[in-house]
Parts: sequence; C-alpha cells; structure tokens
Amino acid sequence: MKYNPCIDQCTSDGSHCQGCGRSHQEIADTKKLVKSIVEFVQQQQYDNPEDFVAKIGKSVLKKLAKAAEENAG
Repeated sequence: MKYNPCIDQCTSDGSHCQGCGRSHQEIADTKKLVKSIVEFVQQQQYDNPEDFVAKIGKSVLKKLAKAAEENAG
C-alpha cells in the first residue's frame, strides 16, 4: 500500500476519505501518533524540534530497511 498524504479535501462518509483515499481509522491513528510526538517534544522542551523529528524519520526508515532485510533473508 502506498501512503497518500492529506490534500485538504477530507470526507467523513464511508470507510475511506475520498480526498486522500486513506481509511478513517488510519487517519485517526496517525493523528494520535502525531499528537503523542508533539506532547513528547513539549515535555522535553526541545529548542530544536525539527532535528528530533528528522532523526525519528531516519531511525524509522533504518529499522524498516533492517526488518525487510531480515524478512528477505
């Protein structure tokens, strides 16, 4: 499945947003995840949240690549 970002044409009927095509559950779970990260950054009082977010992104991609290697081998 390919991730499709929000395009500001949100709909709430049915099981999927007609704007981005993601399920309403996926959208809700993503919002919870972002809220959790925001709260963590605020608790830590980071002066450079952009560095923290960039590092998390790199870390997630690295772990996904490692998991893919392990599953393939």
